[in-house]
Amino acid sequence: MVEALIKRNLKTHPQLNFPDYKSSRLRAPKNKKISFSSTSTEISGPVFNKDIIGKLDNDLTLNFSKNNILPIGHKIIVFGTISDQFANPIEGALIEIWQANAAGKYLHHNDNNTAPIDPNFAGCGRYITSSKGYYEFITIQPGPYPYPNRGIEWRPMHIHFSVFGKSFGQRLITQMYFEGDPLINSCPMVNSISDEKAKQSLISTLDTSRYNTKKLLSYKFDIILRGTNQTFFENRKEGL
Repeated sequence: MVEALIKRNLKTHPQLNFPDYKSSRLRAPKNKKISFSSTSTEISGPVFNKDIIGKLDNDLTLNFSKNNILPIGHKIIVFGTISDQFANPIEGALIEIWQANAAGKYLHHNDNNTAPIDPNFAGCGRYITSSKGYYEFITIQPGPYPYPNRGIEWRPMHIHFSVFGKSFGQRLITQMYFEGDPLINSCPMVNSISDEKAKQSLISTLDTSRYNTKKLLSYKFDIILRGTNQTFFENRKEGL
């Protein structure tokens, strides 16, 4: 028996042309959306399995370090589950994350932030979900950073998430924010989402259950695919 998909609520999506987010005025599409068939490459591959994952791929504090020197910053755990709209866990989904370092600097040649690069932190990791849809990363809490928008504004601390299903055509991208960050409410990118429930789906919650066992702050970020409780996703690269 095939379960029916719950219709997506387009009202939860952000305004494509949101004046408070300056670049959206220049880059928002002017014409109506069109649909076209997927190519065989998009729907037939790749096949993800745990053989492609290295031992340190989900530990961003070690996977780029030189001589096991830890990066600068506050070490944290980010974890959660991926499930469908019926609360069924999604097994075998490839999650890739990328983020700025503790100073708010990306290891990318287009990042013009004057903050320093951390030579022991690349800010990239990946994980394949378990049979229960579980994932976990060890990383450094990213710093906020300035960007040109209505003068100079600051992006909240955030981590980018890419979720792959069984093919390239099943890729979804979103951002995770941190509970309690005061910059969230003033961020034009966040505020382009008018639905408050959709906004909240992007904010991780501080989890205190691991204080004594891991001795690290943990943030829980569950991802729900489709349905009325779905996590908001963006089908574009950061800044476009």
